[in-house]
Amino acid sequence: MSRVHKTAGTLAIASLTLALAACGGGSDGDDAASDVIRVGTEGTYSPFTFHDTAAGNELTGYDVEVIEAVAAELGREVEFSETQWDAIFAGLEASRFDVIANQVTVNPERQEKYDFTEPYTVSTGVAVLPTGSDITSVADLAGLTSAQSATSNWAAVARESGAEVEAVEGFTQAVTLLKQGRVDVTLNDNLAVLDYLNTSGDTDVEIAFEVGEPSEQAFALRKDSPLTAEIDGALQTLRENGTLAEISERWFGEDVSG
Repeated sequence: MSRVHKTAGTLAIASLTLALAACGGGSDGDDAASDVIRVGTEGTYSPFTFHDTAAGNELTGYDVEVIEAVAAELGREVEFSETQWDAIFAGLEASRFDVIANQVTVNPERQEKYDFTEPYTVSTGVAVLPTGSDITSVADLAGLTSAQSATSNWAAVARESGAEVEAVEGFTQAVTLLKQGRVDVTLNDNLAVLDYLNTSGDTDVEIAFEVGEPSEQAFALRKDSPLTAEIDGALQTLRENGTLAEISERWFGEDVSG
């Protein structure tokens, strides 16, 4: 475009090409014959979707690897569109991409508005305690001190269990206080805890027991998308041949794919 000496014919062809491309960009991208699956993801949510500075700053993560494996199973390419969480569903609705791969929790409110694939992650709350602790159930939390982000849902769970909450900035600080003996327990999502244990090698703390009901995370698509059934089929194959378990164990040290 920086070259200004073009013939009228060349400009006409270029204009036609741009017009055709613009028409193509307005499609919803859900055509089963498409060679590309357009994926919306944050790119800032480790270990699920983030840029690894130690590997050339490439986009990677659990969710990234799972959707790439799905696309490979379907014989397609992946085109990622990095989007802030607050805008990610609007982007899906506006057909900027075909599917969201970003640990979207399945709930009735979302199911009314979007299609969901079969889950590729199942998570639950867990209690983290010093290794070998004799605290073994939610009933044992009454009267203990739990390190939690003050406004988090885990702080509410701790209070409901009868524990006193010690406010912290995040999970790393909570573990530090736990190891120092300044608090008795911390509650968090098992995926966050497994990621910490897997990457840190910390053996001073452990997951002691589960708290609350499991939740399921799945790919979100527009309602009645033909891609939903295709992705489900690919996920089933990847589950049966062990690929999902392999990806999961690489990121979390165990299979959390359900």
